[in-house]
Amino acid sequence: MDEQGVEDAAILLMSLGEEEASEVFKHLQPKEVQKLGETIAKLKVIPREKVEQVLTRFDAVAETQSMLVQDTDEYVRTVLRKALGDDKANLLLDRILQGSDVSSIESLKWMDSGSVAELLRNEHPQIIAAVLSHLDHDQTSSVLKVFTERQRNEVLIRIATLDGIQPTALKDLNEVMSQLLAGGERMKKSSLGGVKTAAEIINMMGSSVEASVLDYIREADSDLAQKIMDNMFTFDDLEKIDDKGIQAVLKEVQSESLVVALKGANAELREKVFRNMSTRAAETLREDLDTRGPVRLSEVESEQKEMLKIVRRLVDEGQIVLVGGGDDQFV
Repeated sequence: MDEQGVEDAAILLMSLGEEEASEVFKHLQPKEVQKLGETIAKLKVIPREKVEQVLTRFDAVAETQSMLVQDTDEYVRTVLRKALGDDKANLLLDRILQGSDVSSIESLKWMDSGSVAELLRNEHPQIIAAVLSHLDHDQTSSVLKVFTERQRNEVLIRIATLDGIQPTALKDLNEVMSQLLAGGERMKKSSLGGVKTAAEIINMMGSSVEASVLDYIREADSDLAQKIMDNMFTFDDLEKIDDKGIQAVLKEVQSESLVVALKGANAELREKVFRNMSTRAAETLREDLDTRGPVRLSEVESEQKEMLKIVRRLVDEGQIVLVGGGDDQFV
């Protein structure tokens, strides 16, 4: 959801009132709650016309929606058991409902990275890899930074070689996490882990950690290290996006963030960005880059990571395609 969409959703929730809004929040993901909460906190004065526009649009969308079944999981269970009998239905239900009870693992998404790392620290690297593959990549990256270098590398090499999780194994893993959480306070095969997941996590860890991890993996398995590198996408790889794709990315990036991110970019990439802006906007950006003093490397990397998140989202939405040196796609 873009910034405008988040703001509209925030306005809608504020219009509903506290009780109704709280019910909506119960069905949202941690990041969605955080983003909406931050947006609501920033909204001080909202023009009446804006509120009316949001409500009118929501009313129009709501009229096109229809809920045929309240509890779809239970509906599938009942229908299959009546049609096939318990034995045959049970063989299919795990695959159809995809081992959906991962409540304990999902609860980790609400925890800070340090707490997650502390919870998992003494577990086997294979268990840690399976759990972290289920989390968002930026959270996984933050958790791994808390680990020792050796443990971080052991976990990442397992993430890279993880080839999904069977429903029964996912259920067992969820039970393990449930026990860990109690002590401290949907898939045929879950599409978790793998080379691409490891590459995206390493992308978010910063250049110094990245080099250490890849060196370790290269010593253990040079072919695996090369596969991971082939799937990694760095800020300079933005040069491989066509002009239309660059324009789509620029629409999503705040000017201040763009200035900081480009402080660490090579001349070719800067020129590509300038070329895909209006003449006036490009001149303003050049001036900002020239007049901006030294910027901490950590700030530059942080803004570049945010831009890369936007790129990956646009790739997932099919708005842009990233093409490597050959026919490989970076997604």
